[in-house]
Amino acid sequence: MLQNEKLESPQPQRPLIVKLIIGALLAGGAGLFLFNRLRMVATPPKPLPVAVPQITTVTALGRLEPQGEVVKLSAPTSNQGSRVEQLLVKEGDVVRSGQVIAVMENRDRLLASMREAEKKVGVARAQLGRVKAGAKQGELTARRADITRLQAELAGDIRRQQAAIARLEAELDGDTATQQATINRLEAELLGQRQALKATVARTAAEKRNAQADVGRYESLYKEGVISSQEVDRRRLSAETSTQQLLESQATLTRTIATLEQQIREAKANRNKMIATQQQQINEARATLDRTIASTQQQIKEATATLEQTAEVRPTDIAAAQAEVESAMATVERIRSELALAYIRAPKNGRVLKINTRAGETVSNEGIVDFGETNQMYAVAEVYQSDIGKIRKGQKVQVTSDSLPQELQGIVDWIGYQVQRQNIINTDPSSNIDSRIIEVRIKLDQASSEQATRFTNLQVQTVIQL
Repeated sequence: MLQNEKLESPQPQRPLIVKLIIGALLAGGAGLFLFNRLRMVATPPKPLPVAVPQITTVTALGRLEPQGEVVKLSAPTSNQGSRVEQLLVKEGDVVRSGQVIAVMENRDRLLASMREAEKKVGVARAQLGRVKAGAKQGELTARRADITRLQAELAGDIRRQQAAIARLEAELDGDTATQQATINRLEAELLGQRQALKATVARTAAEKRNAQADVGRYESLYKEGVISSQEVDRRRLSAETSTQQLLESQATLTRTIATLEQQIREAKANRNKMIATQQQQINEARATLDRTIASTQQQIKEATATLEQTAEVRPTDIAAAQAEVESAMATVERIRSELALAYIRAPKNGRVLKINTRAGETVSNEGIVDFGETNQMYAVAEVYQSDIGKIRKGQKVQVTSDSLPQELQGIVDWIGYQVQRQNIINTDPSSNIDSRIIEVRIKLDQASSEQATRFTNLQVQTVIQL
């Protein structure tokens, strides 16, 4: 009984092991299921492919300008601050290369200086020719004759000037004597007139006294009844007449003396003025004589030196004369180069776009005119740096603006090498914040260039075909 119980005791443990195995399998399957579910949730689904639009154009703001940009023609540095004498063009004129556009105020002065310098060249060459020719017997004879002639002229001039001085001195003596005689005559006449008039005054005074005495006597007789009142009146009238005659004779004496004294003073003044004038003439004649002597003697010295120079020709003389010629020619070339700067010329064919300085005005920092080759116009596009990699030389471009009658055509001709800030402002302020661009030059075709000729610096929009 006991052995059977021992043999049958393990049978109840098998279902437990099976249950454990089955539980473990179920747990593992559940974990694997949960793991796969979690992995599926964590992995996002693959996106569907989206079609990207292809970019075929690049747009950019730009400006129109002539070939070679706008050039400000100004005066050379040596003429800065000078005044424009003549302005020979107007805005819009088409000019040729080398055509004179303006003339500076120093042109006339330089022309005169150049003519003077050219004459000096001629004189220096003539002198060189004489030096190289050497001395000739006839020339030496002529030089000696010049010296003899100058000496004779000097002697003749001295004689003539001395004769003129002697004549002036004689005239001075004669005129002095004449004036003195006039003065003496007037003084004698004054003395005689004074004596005669004083005698007349004394006689008139005596007559006055007699007449007054007669008046007193006749008045006494009238009071005694001896004579009539008419006789007294006649005596009184005679006394008054005598008094008036005395006053008149005194006035005549004073007036005559004053007149004669004035004539004497005037005669003395005329004599002194005449003496001073003729003495001045004598002094001038003597100065002329001295100048003539000094001048002619200097000419004689120069003629003597020329004779000596002509008689002896040395290599050093030829070298010196040649150096004078070269120096004079160098001066002409220098002035000619300065004169060329007084003419402001067009550097090439083109058009005058704007006049900044007119005739009579001083040249400023703006120059004289704005000049450009408008026969070939360009559009300068400011392409954003992010788009510059798409731009290639030769790409077609359309250029538009509200100011243009129609769309312009061109091709990309040049791509810049420098990134810079945007200069042309867009109408959208938000797009103008520190934009970085590269300039691209677009060459317009002939028809478009003709349309754009009058629109330098016009803001345009460019569309570059990629």
